[in-house]
Amino acid sequence: MNYYTPDLVPLHGPDYAADPHAVYARLRQYGPIAPVEISPGVPAYLITDYQAALDLLKDTDTWSKDPRIWQATLPVDSPVLPMMQWRPNALFNDGDVHDRYRSVITDSFSLVEPHHLRHQVAQAADQLIREFAATGEADLVTQYARPLPLVVFNALFGMPDHYSPRLVAALAGMFDSAGPEEATKANADFEQYVMELVALKHGQRGHDLTSWFMDHPAGLSPEELVHQIVLTMAAGHEPTTNLISNALSRMLSNPDYYSTLSSGSLTARDAINDVLRSEPPMANYSAHFPRFNVRFHGTWIHANQLVLVSYAAANTAPDGLPTDSSRTDGGAHLAFGGAGPHVCPAKQPALLIATAAIERLTSHLCDLELTTPRDQLSWRPGPFHRALAHLPARFTPVTPDQAGVTPWTSPSSSTRPEATSRQKPLTSESTAPHPA
Repeated sequence: MNYYTPDLVPLHGPDYAADPHAVYARLRQYGPIAPVEISPGVPAYLITDYQAALDLLKDTDTWSKDPRIWQATLPVDSPVLPMMQWRPNALFNDGDVHDRYRSVITDSFSLVEPHHLRHQVAQAADQLIREFAATGEADLVTQYARPLPLVVFNALFGMPDHYSPRLVAALAGMFDSAGPEEATKANADFEQYVMELVALKHGQRGHDLTSWFMDHPAGLSPEELVHQIVLTMAAGHEPTTNLISNALSRMLSNPDYYSTLSSGSLTARDAINDVLRSEPPMANYSAHFPRFNVRFHGTWIHANQLVLVSYAAANTAPDGLPTDSSRTDGGAHLAFGGAGPHVCPAKQPALLIATAAIERLTSHLCDLELTTPRDQLSWRPGPFHRALAHLPARFTPVTPDQAGVTPWTSPSSSTRPEATSRQKPLTSESTAPHPA
C-alpha cells in the first residue's frame, strides 16, 4: 500500500540536477520532512531539517537500515536498487551484525599510515597528470577526479599497478554506460576484478586492506569479505570523486581561491570544507526504514517506508548564515553520514585523498582555469549524488624535457614523519609483484 502523498517532488531528471537548491527550497514548504520521488514510481520521504536528520541518525530503536521488506515492493530492474538493496555489509545491517562488519573496515583503515596514503595519492596524481600535461587541456572529472581514487584503492587493497586500468574502466562503465548491456558488462568486469583480488590475497598476504580484512578477528566469510571490499571501493569512489571535482570547480571559478593558490591564503581544504557544507558529494542518502508506524517531526510514517536524509538541504537550511560564500570553518554539516553508528568509517582517509589530489594537481599546473563558466557546467542527474559530468580546464602545457618540478621529475611532495607506528607501512615491496 502506498501511504505517500500524491504530490511527490521528483529528485531525478535535468531540472533537479541543474538547480537542486531550488528544489530544496520547495521541499522546505512541507516542513522538516517532504514527499519525494527518487525514480519514476519510487516514492520516499526526504528529511531537509538539520535537527530532524540528527534525531533520525542517532535513533536506532526506531529506525533500521535493513531495506529488505521495502525492496520487495520494487520491480527487480528498478534503477535505484543497485544503490539501495540489501547486502551482507556494514551499510545495510543493524546492531551487532553492523558492528561486526564495521569493525573490519575501521580497524583495517587505522593501519593505513597517513604519510604513505599521501605518497600513494601523489604517485596516482602524477601518473594521471602525465597523460594530459602536454596537451594544455583536460577534463578534470573524467581524466583526473574520477580515476584517481580508484588508482589509490588498487594500491590500498594490494593489487599490482597494472590492474588499476581495469578497475578504472569497470567503474567508469558502471557510472557512464550508454545502456544496460554496457552497464552489465562493466559490473561483470568489476566482479571479476574483486574475485581476482581475493584469490591473489588468499595465496599471498600483504600489508594491504584486503589482507587485513581477511585476517580480522571478525572472521568474515568469503561472501562477507567480497561485500565489504565492494562496499569500501564503491562507497569511497563516488563521494571522493565528487569531492575533488566539486572543490576544484569552486577553486577555479572563485577569485578568493584561485588568486591565492600560490599565496596560500585559502587552501584546498577550505574549498573542501565549503563543498561539504554547501554542495556535499552525496546530496541525499542515509536510507532508513521505521521499525513501526511513527509520527516523526509532524509526519506519520508507516513501518518500512523509505526515508532519506538530505545532507545538502539540512546543511543549508536557513540559519542566518550565507549559503553561497566560502566559510573556512566548513560550518556544521552532515556530509559523510553526519552522525550515529553509520557515520562514514573512512572519513579521514577520504579527506586526505581529496586534499592531496587537489594540492598535487594545482602545484603541477598552477595556472589552471575553467574553459566553461561554473554556472554553465553540466551535472549528472540522479537523486543521490551531486556530481559534475565534466570539468573542462586549460593550462600551460608541461612537457617531459621542461626544467623545474614536473610530474616526470617529482617523486612526492610528502616528507617522511618520525617512525611512530608499530605497523609496517604500505610500501611498493609489501604486496604482489609490480604492486602499488
